[in-house]
Amino acid sequence: MQIVKYPSREEWNKILERPHFDTTTLHSIVNSVLQDVYRNGDKALQAYAEKFDKVVLTSLQVSKDEIDTSETLVSSELKAAIRRAKRNIEIFHRSQIFETKKIETAQGVACWQKAIAIEKVGLYIPGGTAPLFSTVLMLAVPAKIAGCKEIILCTPPDKEGKINPAILFAAKESGVDKIFKVGGAQAIGAMTYGTESVPKVYKIFGPGNQYVMAAKQIVSLKEVAIDMPAGPSEVQVIADKFANPAFVASDLLSQAEHGADSQVILTTTDETLLLKVQQEIEKQLSELPRCEIAGKALQNSKLILLKTDEEIIEMTNEYAPEHLIINTRNYMQLAEQIVNAGSVFLGGYTPESAGDYASGTNHTLPTSGYAKAYSGVNLDSFIKKITFQEITKEGIQNLGTTIEIMAENEQLYAHKNAVTLRLKE
Repeated sequence: MQIVKYPSREEWNKILERPHFDTTTLHSIVNSVLQDVYRNGDKALQAYAEKFDKVVLTSLQVSKDEIDTSETLVSSELKAAIRRAKRNIEIFHRSQIFETKKIETAQGVACWQKAIAIEKVGLYIPGGTAPLFSTVLMLAVPAKIAGCKEIILCTPPDKEGKINPAILFAAKESGVDKIFKVGGAQAIGAMTYGTESVPKVYKIFGPGNQYVMAAKQIVSLKEVAIDMPAGPSEVQVIADKFANPAFVASDLLSQAEHGADSQVILTTTDETLLLKVQQEIEKQLSELPRCEIAGKALQNSKLILLKTDEEIIEMTNEYAPEHLIINTRNYMQLAEQIVNAGSVFLGGYTPESAGDYASGTNHTLPTSGYAKAYSGVNLDSFIKKITFQEITKEGIQNLGTTIEIMAENEQLYAHKNAVTLRLKE
């Protein structure tokens, strides 16, 4: 990891730059996949499964027998952990249920909002080197609480045409309706356009590689809603001299092992801590099974020494990290000043991995600085709010003249007339 000491404000943008990869041909490749799925449906999906997943599929949908069998292939220890995490996620997301309030804005004029679940949602769950069964919980549990009528899930199969049993078990526990053996950009296309097997949905959720992310952004332009724009995973740790260097290093590495394009950053005012963290990273990295992946991510990462807490806060809000860990004595004081972050973890005993799995908060979060404008996935992500209003005869008499004047001054006379006729009556 690169050590940066006391950078000037002018250097911050360069220092905080996320890793970039050549995407010159990315969109043209993804567009061709999407169009193929649009035109050829299941036939295209089966061809891509053979090409990318090295498997010939006669059926794209996971059968009930496969789902039921998955329970026998998951250890009792993992099943208990999944169920406990699901319970905590349920508790936290149920607390977000919207309460309808009828408001009288003027005498005889009543307005209110009603929260209604998005009827059909699609969840994308990556397979590959790290099958994310935890993401199934993070997406399906709030979708179920919201009341979505149809929850489908797409995830790539292995070379034997099977889905990781923990993904299937988590999907069954969370109430997913249908599961399909489809990965990559083609899965996004299938959920966007619908095929003979895969239903069309109204909103797509979930992480993925650069092809999946590009596909989501392309289809969101005119076809379907998505949870958020997203890029590689990231974490920033704020630590002081009282922080345990081993804890800090472990938090940085836990994010680095997500992928070679991940980024991790430490910001501190204590140089001694910074050097100890650097030593701990080298020590712990050598012991990790995914050390090669984490090592590549560390090449994009930095240990930054700043002069004051105020500088750290300013840099943090400029960076807008997906995950922010504040491991300092005065963490609550610093936390109150954070305005741009996806999810914040407070104190020495709150690792980011708690939020990834089981504390109850959602781990599907904005990356690449999008935390300046986007929230992470929450219950509201799965609902839409419709406004209602009811105006009585007395209400239109009270408000009518105001509407007429405004409509006339915008030269929209039909708008004015809709009120004038009622007032005359």
